[in-house]
Amino acid sequence: MKKIGVLFGMENTFPGALVERINSMNVDGISAEFVQVGGVRLDKAPPYAVIVDRISHDIPFYRAFLKHAALNGTAIINNPFWWSADDKFFNYSLAAKLGVAVPPTVILPHKKFPEGTNERSMRNLEYPLNWDEIFEYVGFPAFLKPVDGGGWRDVYHVHNPEEFFHAYDQSRDLCMTLQGAVKFNEYFRCYVIGQEKVHIMPYDPRRPHHERYVLDPPAYDKKLLQRVEKDALTLCQALGYDLNTVEFAVEDGIPYAIDFMNPAPDADLHSVGAENFEWIVSSVAELAVEKARKGPKTPALQAQALLSESVTAVKPPKKAAPKKAPAPKKKKVLQKEPADPNVAPAE
Repeated sequence: MKKIGVLFGMENTFPGALVERINSMNVDGISAEFVQVGGVRLDKAPPYAVIVDRISHDIPFYRAFLKHAALNGTAIINNPFWWSADDKFFNYSLAAKLGVAVPPTVILPHKKFPEGTNERSMRNLEYPLNWDEIFEYVGFPAFLKPVDGGGWRDVYHVHNPEEFFHAYDQSRDLCMTLQGAVKFNEYFRCYVIGQEKVHIMPYDPRRPHHERYVLDPPAYDKKLLQRVEKDALTLCQALGYDLNTVEFAVEDGIPYAIDFMNPAPDADLHSVGAENFEWIVSSVAELAVEKARKGPKTPALQAQALLSESVTAVKPPKKAAPKKAPAPKKKKVLQKEPADPNVAPAE
């Protein structure tokens, strides 16, 4: 009997529904259950053909267990090696190379020294930073957000340099990105499953969390939806994620990809709604069964191969990049710096 395991944390509706759906499919020789794991022995392979991972991004023990399972032939949704290596700024860089529209984005140095470092650790950092150049490129309003965050944690909407510096002062030792805000008319959150199926969900991030999925959307232009679907597939195929959500903010008919590092996306019945919940449960169940049917993978005994399986070489399309709005006129701004190489930052 091939077992499909679901590894999860605090969520309640999706894991149980997924196990129930897989078992209700009555596929000969395949069953599903919640993962049970204790001390992980080096000489013992986990008993799962497939594991659907919903929590290892928060629990390092689970991430190490999943890498061990992958090395022993278990198919993991999503690949733990690539997920460990990924970050949002790389995603934006990749999207730009692939011809997918993204807002202007800058990665910034830590405001405070990361633990175990001091001013001598930062001797390669340009000082002072050219804030005028950064603000001219990104523009305002903008979003300051962690390079590897999620769940809207530590995200700041800033409208001018003063608001930016106030938010930056609160970012502690997080690595942050500053990204130009898209003045959107439409906004979509897309489930992408198996790098093949796309489910487009109208979404409004300005609403309270439990009301963000728009259940009574207007009619949308078919060409716009086709481009959203195409760009979502392009990104997930390049990144190698079998389960992901891709978010697009649409300005002047152009869908800008603004968030697509969500390999354990929200799938709670009470937030996504019954229709979206049914789609995600059914699609992930079918994907997990398909992977279980294929049997155990022959593990590559090179870390590089385990990682590179996830990142597919995709040639950028031959099309003109979307036109950018004219940059605002350069203005002098308050010069407030991150970590001074000669002075420890004030608390």
